Amino acid sequence: MDTGFPTCLKCEQGVLVPLSDYGRDGAAIHYKAWVCTYPECGYNLRIDNGELSVGKEVRESWK
Repeated sequence: MDTGFPTCLKCEQGVLVPLSDYGRDGAAIHYKAWVCTYPECGYNLRIDNGELSVGKEVRESWK
């Protein structure tokens, strides 16, 4: 099944899917992060305050 999303280059078993968020003022931030769908992989890319983070642990937020 072709989802149109890129294959994860780390594990090659999952695909990278985009995640969005909301900024401090409530404005939508589209594609803030890309996360691998393969649970054992955990690869991710994320933009925080204009800086690119790679591979930080993905966890649930309690906000």
